[in-house]
Amino acid sequence: MAAELGLPGWSAHRPSVRWRFTTLYVGLFLASGVAMLAVVALVGGGTIRAAPAPGNHLGAPDTLPSAAQARIASLEHQLAQAHSQQAHQLLLGSAVGLAVMGLLSVSLGWYAAGRVLRPLRVMTAATRRISADSLHERLAVPGPHDELKDLGDTIDQLLERLEQAFAAQRRFVADASHELRTPLATMRASVDVALAKPGHVPEQTRTLTRRVRTELDHIDRLLEGLLALARAQHGVLLPDTAALPLDALARAALAEHSALASVKHLTVDADLASNGSGVWVRGSRVLLRRMVENLVDNAIAHNQSGGWIRVAVDAQDRDARLVVENGGPFLAKDQVAQLVYPFRRLGAERTGGGSATGSGLGLTIVAAVADAHGGAVDLQSRAEGGLRVTVTLPRAAEAKGAI
Repeated sequence: MAAELGLPGWSAHRPSVRWRFTTLYVGLFLASGVAMLAVVALVGGGTIRAAPAPGNHLGAPDTLPSAAQARIASLEHQLAQAHSQQAHQLLLGSAVGLAVMGLLSVSLGWYAAGRVLRPLRVMTAATRRISADSLHERLAVPGPHDELKDLGDTIDQLLERLEQAFAAQRRFVADASHELRTPLATMRASVDVALAKPGHVPEQTRTLTRRVRTELDHIDRLLEGLLALARAQHGVLLPDTAALPLDALARAALAEHSALASVKHLTVDADLASNGSGVWVRGSRVLLRRMVENLVDNAIAHNQSGGWIRVAVDAQDRDARLVVENGGPFLAKDQVAQLVYPFRRLGAERTGGGSATGSGLGLTIVAAVADAHGGAVDLQSRAEGGLRVTVTLPRAAEAKGAI
């Protein structure tokens, strides 16, 4: 759509709508001009044929002297030549004028087509700006009630229905996750009470109880992930929005997951700012913490024993970058692109066991939090094996405050 309504040019497959309108306008103009020339030629030719031929003049008596008849014949011949020359000049001048106006009609047709298609270009640009997080925006096409305004109003109605559907989906996820936490807490307490009862408890019962407790913990992490995802996808940040040092968030996440990294004998390489200045971003303290923790947790959980992870934070122009890399088996590029979608995991080796990312929402939450803060996430499969995740966020001015 944009290619058909954009700047002058041709798309890869077909000419743009503006070019087609211009061609149609020029074609109609030239066709009408050629028809006009044909009419002029026919009328001019008929006039010349209707002129009295020499020696056959009307109303001239045969009694006139031969000298007078010759004179009249000469005048009639000159008149016929003058008519023929005038008709020829008229046709030639009309053809030249038609050629000039044909060239001019290209510019006029291009301008007229641009004026007609301008509202469509405006609607195309506005529709392209509207995303899942800005469905509240509307085209609000001004002007008279015509076909273009009907199109704009139809798109606005579609956006309204999409906004309601997205809002209902997010409310359902948030409400369902919140409501399910109460019965889960009750079930977990019942399991703990059953294990703590005095007296002999069969080993089979203990094994089954521990397995139920593990599954309850997994469901609780899943619900917590759904709540974080719904909160990030709302696009409205929490009241705890502040300027935060991204490198300090990464350092805290590494410290929190140091025990798990030690269990898997991972080598941790942290390239973080140490001069105290830091790389600052602005956003929700809870969501940004969760984003960084998910990245570190994902790099540790989906790694091999004795492997490595690398965490780096740097600043580029107006952006802050957080890069988390880890070793491991080779991942296909088409599979890596699916990891930002909910519950997408690359086989059993990427379930993460009991980690927080085992729910299949780890990188989905990362992408949602980055998007809510005006940033982006890029996932790249490493040629040597493993994954490289780069999060880009808008930089903020340095501020005083604790994490």
